[in-house]
Amino acid sequence: MAKELLSEGLWREVEPLLPAHPSHPLGGHPFVSDKDALRGLIFILRSGIPYQMLPQETFHASGSTCWRRMRDWAKAGVWPQAHQRLLAHLGRLKEVDLARAVADSASVRAVFGGRTPGPIQ
Repeated sequence: MAKELLSEGLWREVEPLLPAHPSHPLGGHPFVSDKDALRGLIFILRSGIPYQMLPQETFHASGSTCWRRMRDWAKAGVWPQAHQRLLAHLGRLKEVDLARAVADSASVRAVFGGRTPGPIQ
């Protein structure tokens, strides 16, 4: 890749958050490394390609493996913690450009609702 998708610094921030893999008591194929799976996920999310189109020979992980890791890590609550750590890491490097930030009120849920407005005329 022309530009590394996952720097060592970012990987060091995320790695401790990832759950351990269960053992294979009956043998089986070894797990794909979490780093390769995360690199594949970053590529999929940045490029918008379907999971199954991930070039396995480049990322050493299949699209299915990346999808399963994303699902498992979401269940384990990794993403909110990773988001905080990555923002802090990028902030220390002065790589956060808030001029490119967007606040979209349509995506913010009103948990307790609000006063119901009158009919729209």
